Amino acid sequence: MGKGETILIVDDVKEQREIASEMLTKLGYSVRSVASGEAAIEYMQQNSAQLILMDMIMDPGIDGLETYKRILELHPGQKAVIVSGFSESDHMREAQRLGAGTYVKKPYLLEKIGLALRAELRK
Repeated sequence: MGKGETILIVDDVKEQREIASEMLTKLGYSVRSVASGEAAIEYMQQNSAQLILMDMIMDPGIDGLETYKRILELHPGQKAVIVSGFSESDHMREAQRLGAGTYVKKPYLLEKIGLALRAELRK
């Protein structure tokens, strides 16, 4: 369970953002969501989040790796959990080398995403 931490969901698929928002709200997090990497960067220029739940493959626009790199310029050490419907990729491993945490494959269960977020927030 969360303790009111702010989580920014970054996913280009509206339904995925809605499902994740519902799940994380049930777990006790304060949730914001955006539909693109560009929107995530814009949000983070004026705001902060304890953690970003980020899709790796977004279309159109920049992908999750580029989004994370640009957010790190604004907020060094930004915590993130990677989600994707695809298997691990070089982009995902690069994001993890930069500091992103766990990778959770979509579709994910409430318990699995909850455990991944809690583990990353405790770091």
